[in-house]
Amino acid sequence: MTRHDNAQGRYLYLTVAGVEYRVYYEETGRGIPVLLQHTAGVDGRQWRHLLEDEEITANFRLIAYDLPYHGKSLPPVSEEWWAQDYRLTQSFLTDFILGLSKALELDRPVFLGVSLGGYIATDLALHHPEAFRAIIGCEASNDLHGLDSPFFHHPRISDGAKSAQMYDAMGPESPEACKRESTWLFAQAAPPVMLGDLYYVCVEHDLTGKAEKIRTGGTPLYLFNGEYDWVMPPSHGKELADRIKGPKFKMMPALGHFPMIENPSEFRKHILPVLDEIKALGT
Repeated sequence: MTRHDNAQGRYLYLTVAGVEYRVYYEETGRGIPVLLQHTAGVDGRQWRHLLEDEEITANFRLIAYDLPYHGKSLPPVSEEWWAQDYRLTQSFLTDFILGLSKALELDRPVFLGVSLGGYIATDLALHHPEAFRAIIGCEASNDLHGLDSPFFHHPRISDGAKSAQMYDAMGPESPEACKRESTWLFAQAAPPVMLGDLYYVCVEHDLTGKAEKIRTGGTPLYLFNGEYDWVMPPSHGKELADRIKGPKFKMMPALGHFPMIENPSEFRKHILPVLDEIKALGT
């Protein structure tokens, strides 16, 4: 008997800062829309386990996309992109997410992001809370300066070396098959992508003197950090949460930096109650 996943993939054309991008995304489910942002250096395949969770998709429309230059969202054909360094900026990432939501005609979706996605979650909560009914940021902190090493894009260092570093950021209790799948994705990424993504994460993102301005009254903010995440440990997430009025923070036991792919069954234990709470709000 032939088996298919429930998620279906499509391409849409989205113009950001005057450039048209052919953007790939997968979606499944019905109900409240949820935008799923992948981590730096990879793509929306990190969310495949959540997309197949029928308890979640019974009430939520999950949309996992590949940022331009990531996965199946190839570089724009109109630009000589090879003649310049790839560099992800906060303004581009913000405009892309808001533009994607508008193009898909989403009504105040939930935003759920991890790592890079967790950072932009907090920036969206600061600058554009009205565009979302709830924001969930995983593996976030106030700032992460200095991790954007040139060795993330060096002719003598392979993407296999990058994936080995990512392996160390996952929880020791996570299933080996899941951890290997996670590192497999990093080994497939285009060489400049990781370093280019880290420009936003390590240079532009900084909530110093700004976190206190985030208001969660109209748009709930949820922050999670994995117990074994040495890149953005729980203490950093808690420190950020303490500076914001009204967020809900939780440390995720047994999980590391890539909770949605390294240990999906554990990750859902934390996400399900949040989604149930958002559904109950009915806004």
